[in-house]
Amino acid sequence: MRHVTLALSAPPAVAGAGVGVHGIVRPLDVWRLPDLWQLHLYGYAAELVLEGTTHAIKPGHVSLIPPDAEVHFHYRGRSEHLYAHFRLPGRDERRTVAVMRDAGDQAPVIGAALRQAIAAVPETPARASAEVWSVLWRVANLPLAGTPHAVVAAAIEHIEADLAAPLTVPAIARAAGVSHNHLTRLFRAQTGDTVVGYIRRRRLSRALHLLRESTLAIPAIAAAVGIPDLQAFNKACRRELGASPRALRTQSPP
Repeated sequence: MRHVTLALSAPPAVAGAGVGVHGIVRPLDVWRLPDLWQLHLYGYAAELVLEGTTHAIKPGHVSLIPPDAEVHFHYRGRSEHLYAHFRLPGRDERRTVAVMRDAGDQAPVIGAALRQAIAAVPETPARASAEVWSVLWRVANLPLAGTPHAVVAAAIEHIEADLAAPLTVPAIARAAGVSHNHLTRLFRAQTGDTVVGYIRRRRLSRALHLLRESTLAIPAIAAAVGIPDLQAFNKACRRELGASPRALRTQSPP
């Protein structure tokens, strides 16, 4: 088994969560939970064997094991991971995910959420459920490393985080780990837009939101969306949004 299908339309019912410490007494554990999913975030190197398929465990990897599946863990010494055992009552919002994934830069976020779930299980199970649900969505949306989706997702994440700063395509490409030309091709193929066009659209979308929903001064809004030159900001609003910043502020949303 290399993939599993999650139904994420409803929050999980968390039966237990904690820190598992293994590999001290024996190098092999065999687990089967008839009614529960198993979610693990690993801090060690080992092997997991599920239905004849061996998956390498590495620090920062996350695994999802379905109910009633027998899984063999082969340890190399003391091995510690975070875990949650849960039921999935939902039927829709189905996502197919790999049994074992490298969580990459999401590993610290997933780890923090699981620790919150572990702390919440005894007294506030609803909080534990919410934390594990958020982890499942994060795992389901992890891009496959090296794929066009992953590159474009990394580029968009960089743009959204630094929208107020000067942004250049070469710098965004470096953040995504590809060349300028490669990012340009992938971005157009995945989004139908250019990188520069996407940045312009997102800046003006955020500007419109701030003009209508906040009391920030127009110069502050211009700076917040990365167009600090007021003349350029005014021209961009007229060109892309059809009116001046001052007029947009007084207009009712369509």
